[in-house]
Amino acid sequence: MIQAIALDDEPMALEVIRLYAEKVSFLTLAATFESATDALQFLHKHPVDLVFLDINMPDISGLDFSKLLPPTSGFVFTTAYSNFAVEAFQLNAVDYLIKPFDFHRFLQACQKGYRFVKKEAAVSEYIFVKYGYDWVRITLADLLYVESDGNYLKFKEKTRQTVTRMTLIEAQELLPSNLFVRTHKSFLINLTHIQKIERHQIKVASDTFVPLSSAHRITLLEELRRQWRVA
Repeated sequence: MIQAIALDDEPMALEVIRLYAEKVSFLTLAATFESATDALQFLHKHPVDLVFLDINMPDISGLDFSKLLPPTSGFVFTTAYSNFAVEAFQLNAVDYLIKPFDFHRFLQACQKGYRFVKKEAAVSEYIFVKYGYDWVRITLADLLYVESDGNYLKFKEKTRQTVTRMTLIEAQELLPSNLFVRTHKSFLINLTHIQKIERHQIKVASDTFVPLSSAHRITLLEELRRQWRVA
């Protein structure tokens, strides 16, 4: 089951989506909104998997609204105009529905949304790094941070540390960007293990601190806000 909301300044358009959504067994339409501000306030407290978005709205365009969504939320544009399609898909829209659309076309968009949600949930749970002549499995859920030490990296898990010859940039390309963020020229941190953000360091375990540079502090907070992990 996936959770969704719909945003459109036309009540009749929202009613169509509501009626169609009732027929989709794997979709729950949690709420509908005529105001983008109200929709954002709702999403900050109740993140959803999929957002149905009109494009031409008075307070903010659907294109701009989509840029405010966390990367784990898919979005489907619902509009009377076809001329925004290229930009919509450049923004990685799940689908683009041109009004008036029938139930079959709506169902297709929902199915694409379902596949998007399942794909997001299926992010790799582990990676392998070379250790001497062997390859060691690193479980991402247990990985606290990655530290650069000369030509080597230290992969620090909860119960062990693995050292391998690799650059931090290579590690950054290997690890999912929605989980691992640079906090210092020599450190990548797992966002899910952050316990406390101080001025110049981050607490990731009861007795473990990772340095935080001024420049990367801004990037870190922006990423946390983008994922709606902070107010």
